Amino acid sequence: MTIRELMDGIRNLDYVLPEFQREYVWNREQAKQLMVSLFKGYPTGSLLLWKTTTPPDIKNNAVARDKIGTTSVILDGQQRLTTLYMLTQNAIPPYYTPADIKEDPRGLFFDLDTGDFQYYQVKRMQHNPTWVAVTSCFEGGTVQVFEIAKVKAGESDDPFKLAQRYNANLNRLQNVLKDSYPIQTVPPDADIDAAIDVFDRVNSLGTKLSEAELALVHITGKWPQARQVMKDKAADLAERRFDFEYSLTFLVRSLTAVVRGRALFETIHDAQRVELEEGWHRLEKILDYLVSILPKWAHIHSSNDLNTSNVLVPAIAYLARHGGTFSNEQSLRQFVRWLYAANSWARYTGQTDQRLEHDVSIIRNNEEPWTDLVNLIIEQRGRIELKPEGLEGRGTQHPFYRMTYVLVKANGAVDWFNGMPLDHPHGKAFGIHSHHIFPQAVLYNEGSFSVDNHVHRQLVNEIANRAFLTGDSNLDLGTRKPAEYLPEIEAKYPGALQKQFIPLDRGLWEVERYREFLERRRQLITNAFNSQMDGLLRNMPLPKQLSLEDLIAAGESATIEYKSTLRWDVQQNRVNKDLQKVIAKTVAGLLNSEGGTLLIGVTDDGDIYGIEADIRSLGRLDMDGFLQSLVQTHDNYLGREFIPFMKTRFETRDGRTVCIVEAEASPRPVFVRDGQNSEFFIRTGNTTRPLDMEAAHAFIGMHWQV
Repeated sequence: MTIRELMDGIRNLDYVLPEFQREYVWNREQAKQLMVSLFKGYPTGSLLLWKTTTPPDIKNNAVARDKIGTTSVILDGQQRLTTLYMLTQNAIPPYYTPADIKEDPRGLFFDLDTGDFQYYQVKRMQHNPTWVAVTSCFEGGTVQVFEIAKVKAGESDDPFKLAQRYNANLNRLQNVLKDSYPIQTVPPDADIDAAIDVFDRVNSLGTKLSEAELALVHITGKWPQARQVMKDKAADLAERRFDFEYSLTFLVRSLTAVVRGRALFETIHDAQRVELEEGWHRLEKILDYLVSILPKWAHIHSSNDLNTSNVLVPAIAYLARHGGTFSNEQSLRQFVRWLYAANSWARYTGQTDQRLEHDVSIIRNNEEPWTDLVNLIIEQRGRIELKPEGLEGRGTQHPFYRMTYVLVKANGAVDWFNGMPLDHPHGKAFGIHSHHIFPQAVLYNEGSFSVDNHVHRQLVNEIANRAFLTGDSNLDLGTRKPAEYLPEIEAKYPGALQKQFIPLDRGLWEVERYREFLERRRQLITNAFNSQMDGLLRNMPLPKQLSLEDLIAAGESATIEYKSTLRWDVQQNRVNKDLQKVIAKTVAGLLNSEGGTLLIGVTDDGDIYGIEADIRSLGRLDMDGFLQSLVQTHDNYLGREFIPFMKTRFETRDGRTVCIVEAEASPRPVFVRDGQNSEFFIRTGNTTRPLDMEAAHAFIGMHWQV
């Protein structure tokens, strides 16, 4: 079938697009390359059509009811057909509306002289009449090649020869309408599931659908209105300032969490219409609930406060299992604490599908999952506490930038020039912007910073040099120095500076003390974050000290390790002092990670062996002697400066004593030293793992300022 016949068929509604198809997603470069390929005679694939007497719902309701049975549904090739229709017919095909076209390719131009295709460029095309719009080339008589040749011909050029070349290229372009497209067809008796299955199989040949788009194809195949229903909800959320990027992806993921209790898109493929509609009804209520509680409880007033909408998916999965609400304040506060940690420490930046699926599975199998989910972030990142050095050189792209805005709102911050609370909705004129407290121009001109120095640019644009203001105020500040304008702000709105964690030592407002200002403000932001996280646990029952039975029942993990003895070799039935180094390695791993508990006197299987054999091998045959030997082990291998971060106690069961060593997370790196050699250990899962020099350096850089 020729391209001209296909274009006529689209105009006459002989070829229609099913509702389960995605919108037009090609970018302008893809559209250009299609025309280049057709012009040069290159193959551009085939089309897949389905002629059926029972068509699915059709996009834009663009179907002639009197043609049902003769109409063909486009299953594959719609991006190419849509592009060709817009460029050759200068119109949007009936199955789309202008809002469905994100990148209109009709700005494509064609050079009659060279046969080149480019989008309009003023300098290149404004005074060169051989560049004509591609759409004009298909409108009969619009392109006057002889008139163009007359304008282009110089004294030595023959207008007739130029016109011949121009006309040859124009005819070559127009003749693409005569090219034939191979057509493949789905049998007419195929049902919608079979048609979608075929669609899945050929999808990889074109612009590949994402997992979310493919899931939406399956959803709309059973529930044709789903795409529009989701668009309507996305628009409703946007009006309430939760305008999620890739909103359909987020909503499909959320629906999967509600219907299947899973996070992988593929798990919703086989859901039936009744499940989908019932799940959507529940999801709408959950979203309305979340949007209403996030401002009050989390100081999150819009999607802009989140680094990714994925952090809401676990909450949606949880609420779907618990009647759509948090059952009590404690559960809500624990959720907010996890939300802050996940958002600030980029829980879903990498391995998104796997981490979401893992987290949702914990929610599926745990009535109150938030502590376990926080522990997963600790295992991933090493900690959830913020340290001042974690903000050094961090700019607006770092996850803590948005968290800093949340913190100032939680602290009751107001605009410095109009007094408007930052946690109130603002119109476009008063949209929130971040302002350089020390203006860039001032720092580069007077502060010994160079715009060509990467480290200097990082310091100039650091989070600690940002304050949040409404748009008008940000424009008003210009390049005034902090020493000039900060006193005025404090006089006009007392406390406004402190609410945005600005150091009140006026000496730090001078340009020459900018680095000291950054250090102090990093500390203030750090204190605010950690205090906010701790505050969410206040008025909650303090965790009880775990008994020996609790620790054994919990099993070995990133924070619990068992060792049979301190130095007695059970296999050889003698003292083996090398075992003391093994103890030191385990303790170092706990100190370098998030802390934890070491049980000495418990076998790998969780059986109580006791430390009695160790005690009998010592000069002092009592627990004081054992404790002295243990402390000496820490001193020898780790250093006595780390001993204060360990607490030791003993519990006895049936005449067998277990030594319980509780290690806090160390404020600085801990190395295991043996003579001239030093090793660095961390906890990974339920094992203690050494890091080589490069990996240790990277780990230390992430966790401490050294």
